[in-house]
Amino acid sequence: MEAEFSHLPVMAREVVELLLPVPSGLIVDGTVGGAGHAALLLEARPDVHLLGIDRDADAVEVARSRLARFGDRAQVVHGGFEQLATLVERYGEGEQVMGILMDLGVSSPQLDRAERGFSYRYDAPLDMRMDSAQALTATEVVNNYDEAQLAAVISQYGEERFARRIAHAIVAARPVRSTRELADIVRDAIPAATRRKGPHPARRTFQAIRMEVNRELPNLASGLDESVHVLGPEGRVLVLAYHSLEDRIVKETFTRWSGEEAARAVPAKLPVQDSKLRGMVRVLTRRPLRPRADEVAANPRAESARLRAVERLAGVPDVNLPDIVA
Repeated sequence: MEAEFSHLPVMAREVVELLLPVPSGLIVDGTVGGAGHAALLLEARPDVHLLGIDRDADAVEVARSRLARFGDRAQVVHGGFEQLATLVERYGEGEQVMGILMDLGVSSPQLDRAERGFSYRYDAPLDMRMDSAQALTATEVVNNYDEAQLAAVISQYGEERFARRIAHAIVAARPVRSTRELADIVRDAIPAATRRKGPHPARRTFQAIRMEVNRELPNLASGLDESVHVLGPEGRVLVLAYHSLEDRIVKETFTRWSGEEAARAVPAKLPVQDSKLRGMVRVLTRRPLRPRADEVAANPRAESARLRAVERLAGVPDVNLPDIVA
């Protein structure tokens, strides 16, 4: 299992550099995967403990093995980052959280193991679950969603302009039982002139179905909302996103936390206490950090990564930022 779970941590140098200044305490890796980031952080910060979380049971097993050398400084548990506050309370041993990392998307080991059903490059059952214990699979989405539901998923999560044509073709071909069947149906539903250009024509549809199966965007929003409230003063939240939908949620959430959104909503000359517009964090990355050219050359899957970070302000209580301005 461990040999199969070889995964290069994306933007590892930047992640470590951003977490070097935080005070001692607990770092939470909300998507620990193969423990690449986690091991580097524990090596760079001998004064911190780390709680690793992952919804993939295989990843949990591998991460525990790879972090065993750090003894009781590292603990890895099965779960999702949308449960972050509950997991920190249960396993954090009362330590103050000073760093949170969320590395979104699908890991290389998940994509490269055909039986997981994530990739159109292999012929496999339609699965796509990050957590194999959950009930919903890609088979359910592909074969049981009605045409309108399916088109909405493909359009929203895949940003696919031919979503209706693809959904109609999938419904007409049911039952669809394998990734290769699905990839062929999607390819044939897209106009020939379009499918001859760019990446595989099924890429966006597979992305969309995977995101629906794993509730990726709702879970991201929930995890972010929990993260800032468990973070100690001068602690930092880092998020690695890999496509525009994820990055938009992260950017808008960080802006809301910073109070900038509330400040813009105040009419000119209206007296409002400055403290109510200060927000809870300062944004450390006005523009997302991107991978270096040498990293992309070594790991092409890193090319789309965007890294954003914020720091929790000291002396600012939790506030309900959307309600600051009536």
